[in-house]
Amino acid sequence: MRDELVAQFDKRYLSGAEVVIDFHQSCTETPVTALFGPSGCGKTTLLRCLAGLIHPDRGQIRFRDQTWYSHELNIALTPQQRDIGFLFQDYALFPHLSVADNIGFGLRDRTVRPAQVAEMLRLFDLGGLEHRHPKEISGGQQQRVALARALARRPQLLLLDEPLSALDALLREQMRGELRRMLAELGMPVILVTHDRVEAIALADQVAVMDAGRIEQIGSVHDVFTRPKNAALARLVGVETVVRGEILESHDGLVIVAVGTARLLAVAPLQPSPFVHVCIKGEDVALQKGDVGSSSVRNHLTAIVRAITPEGPLVRVNLDCGFELTSLITRPACEELQLKTGDRITAMLKAPAIHLIPRTHHS
Repeated sequence: MRDELVAQFDKRYLSGAEVVIDFHQSCTETPVTALFGPSGCGKTTLLRCLAGLIHPDRGQIRFRDQTWYSHELNIALTPQQRDIGFLFQDYALFPHLSVADNIGFGLRDRTVRPAQVAEMLRLFDLGGLEHRHPKEISGGQQQRVALARALARRPQLLLLDEPLSALDALLREQMRGELRRMLAELGMPVILVTHDRVEAIALADQVAVMDAGRIEQIGSVHDVFTRPKNAALARLVGVETVVRGEILESHDGLVIVAVGTARLLAVAPLQPSPFVHVCIKGEDVALQKGDVGSSSVRNHLTAIVRAITPEGPLVRVNLDCGFELTSLITRPACEELQLKTGDRITAMLKAPAIHLIPRTHHS
């Protein structure tokens, strides 16, 4: 049995938008895949085509040894025939049904229904709420009820559409870890849609980055978010600093890169090219006032603080160090440094933290 999901199809809309998909996912090695990208890039179209809620214009979708859709063979299985669980963005709970009846709604075998509902109530810590209605429970509890309903039938694939977007910011943060734990315990392949970088990193094993109707890069969470394959994707996945540079010297796997008026030591790119995009994540830029001592970090850049912007538990510090550089530090670190606009400070970053993407001279 081929233990994978294969989706190769085109979907066109009257507006002229086109989604062209070539997607493969192992059903064993990478159980949770996030479809990540901006609104309108095609994530939900891919999810709904997998679910059978809409059909492509041509192509095929296969899950293990079963063909779910084939334009050529005139096959288009219904969502029920595909045996999938689907968690909608707004949860779509029935307001007139109790928690227990919502969970058991899709279970046709009345003889096993009570036992399966009881199992879901236990698994999702919903004991004592079975007789309440959706409006009588919290947003986080509603999310667990919706997930329990999707899983009660024991589907072979779980699809989640922006699973935390209906929650407020504080509850969303609390639920990330809980949802990740639940997904890890399921033992089934999961595909979720999100435009939230933090959510993708927290929930997924693998990320497929989508833009303009196509999957532009797919790989492990670490690879995609730290080693994007081009500058456009670097910006899309949230790399704070993406600037042009030129390699001046190369020796023993390391290079000297000119960026503005600064010089950086970086690990040589796999593809030799003198012209590069220099990508630096804000969290990799440490800041220090005064003498840096005997730090092992090779890149010490004298910088002027241009702007300080609080962002939740972090603070974004915009720097001028011969080029524009962004650092993300914690609030306590910012308070300890007593940073203010115009301060002269040292920005420090390690050579391996600098990702170089080859470019043509004019790109």
